[in-house]
Amino acid sequence: MLLSEQDLYLFNEGSNYRIYETMGSHLVERNGQAGAAFGVWAPNAREVSVIGSFNDWQDHKNVLEPRGSSGIWEGFFPGVEKGALYKFHIESQNHGYRADKADPVGFWHEKPPRTASVVWDLNYEWSDQDWMAKRAERNSLQAAQAIYEVHLGSWMRVPEEHNRPLTYREMAPRLAEYVGRMGYTHVELLPVMEHPFYGSWGYQTTGYFAPTARYGTPQDFMYLVDYLHQHNIGVILDWVPSHFPSDAHGLAYFDGTHLYEHADSRQGFHPDWKTHIFNYGRTEVRSFLMSSAMFWFDKYHADGLRVDAVASMLYLDYSRKQGEWIPNKFGGRENLEAIDFLRRFNQEAYKEHPDIQTTAEESTAWPMVSRPVYLGGLGFGLKWDMGWMHDTLEYFGQDPIHRKYHHGKLTFRMLYSFHENFVLPLSHDEVVHGKGSLIGKMPGNEKQRFANLRLLFGYMYAQPGKKLMFMGDEFGQVREWAHDTSLEWHVLQYAVHGGLQNWVGQLNRIYRSEPGLHVLDNNPAGFEWVDCNDALTSTISLLRKSENPKDSILVVCNFTPVPRLGHLIGVPVGGYWRELLNSDALEYGGSGMGNLGGVNAEELPVHGRPYSLKLTLPPLAALFLKAG
Repeated sequence: MLLSEQDLYLFNEGSNYRIYETMGSHLVERNGQAGAAFGVWAPNAREVSVIGSFNDWQDHKNVLEPRGSSGIWEGFFPGVEKGALYKFHIESQNHGYRADKADPVGFWHEKPPRTASVVWDLNYEWSDQDWMAKRAERNSLQAAQAIYEVHLGSWMRVPEEHNRPLTYREMAPRLAEYVGRMGYTHVELLPVMEHPFYGSWGYQTTGYFAPTARYGTPQDFMYLVDYLHQHNIGVILDWVPSHFPSDAHGLAYFDGTHLYEHADSRQGFHPDWKTHIFNYGRTEVRSFLMSSAMFWFDKYHADGLRVDAVASMLYLDYSRKQGEWIPNKFGGRENLEAIDFLRRFNQEAYKEHPDIQTTAEESTAWPMVSRPVYLGGLGFGLKWDMGWMHDTLEYFGQDPIHRKYHHGKLTFRMLYSFHENFVLPLSHDEVVHGKGSLIGKMPGNEKQRFANLRLLFGYMYAQPGKKLMFMGDEFGQVREWAHDTSLEWHVLQYAVHGGLQNWVGQLNRIYRSEPGLHVLDNNPAGFEWVDCNDALTSTISLLRKSENPKDSILVVCNFTPVPRLGHLIGVPVGGYWRELLNSDALEYGGSGMGNLGGVNAEELPVHGRPYSLKLTLPPLAALFLKAG
């Protein structure tokens, strides 16, 4: 059999992190006969048989054998070929419960709404050796990371063919060309793992080891990752170990008992999403989830995993009222088993693949999320800065005449910005569920809305932290994102949209090429306010720095539609300061106001600095300047 005694021991202990090598279905040869070996964990089953296209879906025909007290059932059946459909027919010891379950470790499943698993292999010839050799440098905390968040089913569609989504292979050249042209460093894919309900965008996962069949085969998805890597674009995958749906073919009540989830709904059922919560204290569940994470690194060359809804894992009372949750053994609300699981996940991920990054979507002030486990942290590499996102969008939603009363929304972040390694996220969550599009959140007439959005992006790229932007934001998609139709690419025929897209491309290029804007993203030495207190004029000015003083970049933002002429800004050195970027330039759809390419510093002390620049600040605009 595929599973050795050591495999079984480690699985039951909670430390078998490669169960996909031995469980699920595998095409093998035994005694000269080709066929498939099957293995599944169902400790409370009375009998487990494999039903499928090779036996007319008849139970009791291909019966699996139990492996001692491990809870694992396995067997080999000759003649089963690649592409065969199958499920596990489980008869429980529990009151005659029977169910036909998809393979929890299946490599591929039928295209939804069909739910059978498919016998498949993962053979593929990778051509991304150059990328993998340089990956540590590209994923480093000192590297520029401009992340383009993508939902594969709605980035671009084929209207001539009933509005169908692109396949993985069709997507590869189009996405690589666009992301490369726009200057992004990484794409982050909303969950590609198989999910029955398309409207969940992948966040209700049933196939933790399978890319969705909606867009092609496992090899087709490998091709997409491979192609992006060959064009120097990293691939981050969303991963959802926080909850799973209750679909009958899935993990819920798998063998007639609450196997993967807690039995008590106060621990095991999520009130917001009507989904089940994994039992992180169960050792076999840890083996399952840890193996899923390793699988995407090992077999699909993922450059990072972004872990969804971490806050819901950390707190036992998350989204629950008094009496709807069970405290931990110390009487607290912290989920001790989930904390331990997340720490193990991060330790194992970085031990096996030191050149990747893990990112937490964590919305509370939980301490040291992105600090090493040996220091008491959770061990993530990065954390989304949800506080920055909320404060910033609230500020930009204000009419500029009122912004002076909300100035602290811009400056508060710097009190905590180096407590974690942050990603600044303008994600899909901000353009769904009636929240409208990003451009729709901006006040004013059309010209002012676009000026505001260019300013928002400029301010974002000036802040310490990696950047993340959801697809469509970069050209000002007008309507709220819809998962079942293409982005509004047609709006790029209009100058304001094309100008915004040009601006984002330029921001990415400057961000990547200027060390001062990224090398010290996670170090207080990389940031310095010049003036953060000018609430009256709603302007801010700051310096971004690297170890080399010549790399310093001055950023000045004017958050009102009033031009500021002769505005004095203190700078550390004299000489000529070149205007690298001006969001009000004509090429970006602005009014064309600026400083004619640069300004000479005068020996006039301002803001505690020996020199100053007399600047023209365009309305609702960001300026980036550099000495020399």
